[in-house]
Amino acid sequence: MSTLWFGIVAIMFAIYATLDGFDMGVGIVYLFIAQEDAERKEVLASIGPVWDGNEVWLLAAGGTLFFAFPAAYASAFSGFYLPLMMVLWLLILRGTAVEFRNRIVSPVWAPLWDVVFSGASALLALFFGAALGNVLRGVPLDANGNFFLPLWTDFRINVDAGVLDWFTIILGLASVAVLAMHGALWLAVKTTGALQARARILARVFWIAVAAVSVLLILMVPLILPQFGHRFMNNPWGLVFPIVAFASLAGIMAMTSAARDTPAFLCSCAYILSMLTAAVFGHYPYLLSPIAIGQPALTILNASTSDVDLTIALYWFIPGVALVIAYFVFAYRTLFAHRESNSY
Repeated sequence: MSTLWFGIVAIMFAIYATLDGFDMGVGIVYLFIAQEDAERKEVLASIGPVWDGNEVWLLAAGGTLFFAFPAAYASAFSGFYLPLMMVLWLLILRGTAVEFRNRIVSPVWAPLWDVVFSGASALLALFFGAALGNVLRGVPLDANGNFFLPLWTDFRINVDAGVLDWFTIILGLASVAVLAMHGALWLAVKTTGALQARARILARVFWIAVAAVSVLLILMVPLILPQFGHRFMNNPWGLVFPIVAFASLAGIMAMTSAARDTPAFLCSCAYILSMLTAAVFGHYPYLLSPIAIGQPALTILNASTSDVDLTIALYWFIPGVALVIAYFVFAYRTLFAHRESNSY
């Protein structure tokens, strides 16, 4: 049962990365792709109906982690307290920028919120990537399952590492590149004319960065995290996930070059989902792994609630998530039914 809930939590975070990832990516490329106020309004209109709904998956994933693996939730939210507060403020600033931008007509007001929206989106992508890097790299847990990480120390991977080291920074920058590509591909689907052409160009530019960092990570991660190499060697069927990721990456370039924007965006979704699935597969059964050999760790066995509670929770989870999925199907069908609307 704990393995099932591990998969559920991972899937919910992956859905969040895919859905909120494209509107976060729109924010990253926002200042580069929109050259006048009318285009900026069109860019915001492309995510206007769904950007706040996409964040439901983050809240749901956090809540699911809380009742399925309370020990891991408590440890992570206390140990990562400082970066989590920074993420919270960035989420607030990003939402505030979207809602406040058009409230006052002023030569200063709108440009200010444009910069806040784009900057907060880029920093969120950076911090989410670094957060994934911390979870994969490991943390210095004590015997009680507690830890604390400063924002940075000497940028090396050791028992005194901070939230930011060279490995987590690489993953953070990779996250920025991936989501920027993802957002540009979304804009290629949702816009027309010169804006669409610039979106396609930016998507190809960021594709190069994503392809390079993907190869780097595939070569680097097994060396830095030996458990990943062992996991894939002992379960070679898991290699299907990185294979799908690289096939999806090839599909993005092929579809973008052919101006088939919707298939290109779907390939981007498949890339994000398969790369995160590969990371989860290699990390299993850890929730918070040790940063050094011999240190304590939190796994799905020692961090989960009882099987009885997990079974009861499943009966409530299924109808709840069915309602959420129904809402998202309705929201996205409505969004694509009004593709020509550019008011927000």
